[in-house]
Amino acid sequence: MASNAIFLFPSDYFNPKKVDEMYLDQVASLSDAGFDTAAISLESLGNSSPKISPILSQSAEVIYRGWMLSPSNYELLVSAIESMGASAFTSLTEYLNTHYLPSWYPLVAELTPETKFYSIDDDLETELEALGWERFFIKDYVKSLKTSVGAIIDRPSQIGTVIAQMQKFRGTIEGGICVRRVEEFVPESEQRYFVIRGKAFAASLGEEIPNIVEECALRIQSKFFSVDAIDREDGVKRIVEIGDGQVSDLVGWSAERFAQLWAHDR
Repeated sequence: MASNAIFLFPSDYFNPKKVDEMYLDQVASLSDAGFDTAAISLESLGNSSPKISPILSQSAEVIYRGWMLSPSNYELLVSAIESMGASAFTSLTEYLNTHYLPSWYPLVAELTPETKFYSIDDDLETELEALGWERFFIKDYVKSLKTSVGAIIDRPSQIGTVIAQMQKFRGTIEGGICVRRVEEFVPESEQRYFVIRGKAFAASLGEEIPNIVEECALRIQSKFFSVDAIDREDGVKRIVEIGDGQVSDLVGWSAERFAQLWAHDR
């Protein structure tokens, strides 16, 4: 990583010069590790003068750490960074390589539950009937429904209700519909790993990296992403999710451990 790396966080809504309090522990740990941080008002994306404080230094390499962004808003973020003469660590193409399930699934298909992709306008009940699976996990290209009726159904006739609830609680369906075959996983066995420039890291220093995660690190074309691995009941490790590292929460990680990864990458 370049020595002039800067981590860019969403700003407080009422104080654009201050990082949102949700990320203050990461700011503190990264600062302790010797990195600069800055805040961006996401509400200002697309403005002729986006609000970034402090001003990014020329030729800085900028790693975003914040909430998920739509492809159009991520493109605006990259433009805002470049307007100051800096560069985004993760390009729009790399962002979508890991943010959208249809982008990463073909690269690791045998390592993760079988998945089919549909348009919101497809006859989804008929499509699910044709699959003949016992249970179905429903999500859009990015997220599943974690409230209301949930994401898992066992009858194709239930798909309409799930879609309606996704639209109600999320406001929009991003990309399209993904239907994943349900596998039996061991409860509480899911763990998150981060990959930076092809090297995988675990939440605890010295923890062994599963082979399946190392395989993802080889196959996925992005400099920074997360991998969620889980144990299936038959003892086989499986990948349940891959995501852009910039918008992945520190599930099971301390902010201090996360900062260590970047110090190691220097």
